[in-house]
Amino acid sequence: MSMRLLLGGVLALAGVVGAGVARADTTCTTTTPVTAAFGNVGNAAAAPSFTTTTFTITCNTTALSLLATASVRACIGIGVGSTGVAISPLRRMTNTTADPLSFQLFTSAAYSTIWGLTPGTTPGPQVVDLNYSVPLLTGGSGAVTVTIYGRIPASQTLAAGSYSTSFSGADVRLEYAYNEVLLGTATAPAACTTATGVSGHKTATGGFPFTVTATVLPQCSAYVTTDMDFGSSAGTITANIDRTSTIGLTCLNRTAYTIALDNGLYANGSVRRMRHTTNPAWFIPYALYRESTRTQRWGSTANVDLVSGTGTGSAQTLTVYGRAPPTVGAVAAGSYSDQIKVTITY
Repeated sequence: MSMRLLLGGVLALAGVVGAGVARADTTCTTTTPVTAAFGNVGNAAAAPSFTTTTFTITCNTTALSLLATASVRACIGIGVGSTGVAISPLRRMTNTTADPLSFQLFTSAAYSTIWGLTPGTTPGPQVVDLNYSVPLLTGGSGAVTVTIYGRIPASQTLAAGSYSTSFSGADVRLEYAYNEVLLGTATAPAACTTATGVSGHKTATGGFPFTVTATVLPQCSAYVTTDMDFGSSAGTITANIDRTSTIGLTCLNRTAYTIALDNGLYANGSVRRMRHTTNPAWFIPYALYRESTRTQRWGSTANVDLVSGTGTGSAQTLTVYGRAPPTVGAVAAGSYSDQIKVTITY
């Protein structure tokens, strides 16, 4: 008789305890995502660029009972970033000269829902639910892998450079509410912000810092050159003959470039020469310069006699200053010419 009474008491006690909400501790943490790297992005690209990065959120609950469970509703928020000014319609990253590159972060591969920061706002954070058992001896845990989807829109006018923005501190926010029960299945909290009528509610910042990067490569194109014509001279050249020609190019904004001119086809050492078109033994010397006073030679030696510049995104024209100096003795009649190779490095 006493054994049956004791057993009945245990069952009654279990029924009473199982009906209530448990009070254990649940804590959620996140791993650190790797850099979301877009790689090389083209100026005025015809198609968007994409990237992803992932991290894991893990929730741990201390031991409750043999049949206990926990349910967590978590909001994962991402803010504007270190170089941003707004979440919507587009976030932005910048290069070292503060030129902007627009991009956006999304909650799914559909790229339709912008990933925001604060619950109850638009765009809002990503919401995830975790449900797991909490064994008596070991406690329990649940984990879910979260993917951040990044996209750079097409048709942006960009400057060359390495772009980045970082998300840390208040820009990466984890807020969650949880329920725990000793018996049965715990119900999910109505919202991650719910602080009453649940087993617990917590907020953490800075838990999953990450960086977004992209590179816009330097680019030059649309090269145009004009010929230099020293005109005609009767016999001996007795005074300097000065003429000009031009080199045109269009380089992406912030693209650093150099322009080298070789010594031509018929140089004698560093002295450029035009050759007679029918008699290969006859020459007229000349020189090419970087400026109008014609004192700085334009050559092909790095850090010595190249011309350097920086692209603006628009067409640029550089002037080549030429000089045919006086000659010694008569110059044979006829046409003289040379050909210069222009090398543009960027």
